[in-house]
Amino acid sequence: MDISRFNDLDSADAAAVLRPCADIGRWIETILSARPFGSIDELLACAQNAADPFTEAEINVALAHHPRIGERAAGSSAEATLSRGEQSTLNLDGRIAAELLSGNRAYEERFERVFLIRAAGRSSEEILAELRRRLDNDPEAELAEVGEQLRAIALLRLDACFGRVPSS
Repeated sequence: MDISRFNDLDSADAAAVLRPCADIGRWIETILSARPFGSIDELLACAQNAADPFTEAEINVALAHHPRIGERAAGSSAEATLSRGEQSTLNLDGRIAAELLSGNRAYEERFERVFLIRAAGRSSEEILAELRRRLDNDPEAELAEVGEQLRAIALLRLDACFGRVPSS
C-alpha cells in the first residue's frame, strides 16, 4: 500500500489497516483524523506521537491480542499472522522454551499481564535476559517498559503495512 491510497481509504478501511498494529481506539482515531499524510514518515511520526504514552487501560486492551513470547499465536487474524512472523526467528529449543515458560508464568503472577517485548531483531537469549531483568522492575517502571515495547511493535507493524522493511 502507498500513502496516497491510505489517505483515500474511508475511515473503516483505514482503521482496518491500523488495528493489527495496535488495537487501541484513541491511537487509531488520532491517526485517522490527521490524514492526509504527505509521506509514510509523516504517518509514522503521527503514530509515534499518538502512542506516547499509551495509558494502562489501552495497554491492557492491546495485550489481549498478544500471545506469550515463545508461544505460537493461534488463528488466522492479522494480529496472529504478524506475531508469528515477529517470533519466527526465535530458537525455542527445550531449555529456552522451558525458561521462557517459567519466566512468563513468574511475570504474569507479578504484573498480571503477559510479558510483551519487541521480538523482531532479538535472539531468544536476549528476550530471556530481558524477561529476567524486567521481573525486578517495580510495577510503574514495568508499565512504562510495556508501553515502550507496544509502541515499538505498533510502529514496526505500521511500517511493514507500507511494504517497507523496518529496522529492528
